[in-house]
Amino acid sequence: MNYCYRHLSAEDRAAIVMMRATHSIRAIATHLGRAPSTVSREMARHSVDPIKGYDASLAGYRARLTRHRPRRRPRLHPDGELFEVVVYLLRKYWSPQQIARTLKRMSPNDSHRQVSHEAIYNALYVMPRGSLKKELIACLRQGNGKRRSRSRGKDRRQQIPDLVSIHMRPPEIKDLLMPGHWEGDLIMGANNRSAVGTLVERTTRLVILAKVDGTTATAAAVGFSDKLNEVPRALRLSMTYDQGREMVKHAEISQKTGTAIYFADPHSPWQRGAKRMAAPSISMGSYGSTCPGEQIYRSTASKNWMR
Repeated sequence: MNYCYRHLSAEDRAAIVMMRATHSIRAIATHLGRAPSTVSREMARHSVDPIKGYDASLAGYRARLTRHRPRRRPRLHPDGELFEVVVYLLRKYWSPQQIARTLKRMSPNDSHRQVSHEAIYNALYVMPRGSLKKELIACLRQGNGKRRSRSRGKDRRQQIPDLVSIHMRPPEIKDLLMPGHWEGDLIMGANNRSAVGTLVERTTRLVILAKVDGTTATAAAVGFSDKLNEVPRALRLSMTYDQGREMVKHAEISQKTGTAIYFADPHSPWQRGAKRMAAPSISMGSYGSTCPGEQIYRSTASKNWMR
């Protein structure tokens, strides 16, 4: 049953008084065309005592008082001084988070001069359509005309089948006692038109770059398999990777190379420390998409062995 919200009238309250002794709340709500929760709240708010029960005249009096009571002015009212400060900082391309932290630092003991970043976003997006709203939203980092939901829904991209967590990795890999354990990643070129696979040996910090013909899972499987097979069997024991979708065919890499593949937790780059330490020396901009893979391998390998 669809209910259209409207304030309870004097007739509605009189019907509640007459029906409350012989009818249930749900029956009263159906008779009035209201939601049962509306009737339940009305009776709970305006019951004088358990004996007298609901008082329709008292309920009407309270409703009239509440209706004429002025609402609290929002903190970021367009005519307020705080709103002017926020607008000024937004035009300086400050983010709402920066503005909120700065205002709290400037007035730590005055809550009326503070505002949260969510309040800033809400004030911008509920503004009436016009040039000011368009200008201020354009100053935001994303510049979206509409706010996107925080919950993006279920990830419909292809999931990695049969992945083995990094927490199942043998402890000797973490201890860096023996070489042969690698950390892998994929560096994307401009507009994702080219890619280079990176392999960093955890103990020696040897870096190997593999030319990958594309950014697909098939291309990644071929590129990493070919490069790992150039390494002696005793030195390609395991590889730790993030949960990028290019590793969907990780079982194929393990079958071709005999290398066990473990996957780090999402959003946990510290679990692949060797890759992070080698990152400054690895850059698509340095090698470009035209540099042959063999040349990348030789120059990088020799540079790392000489350290």
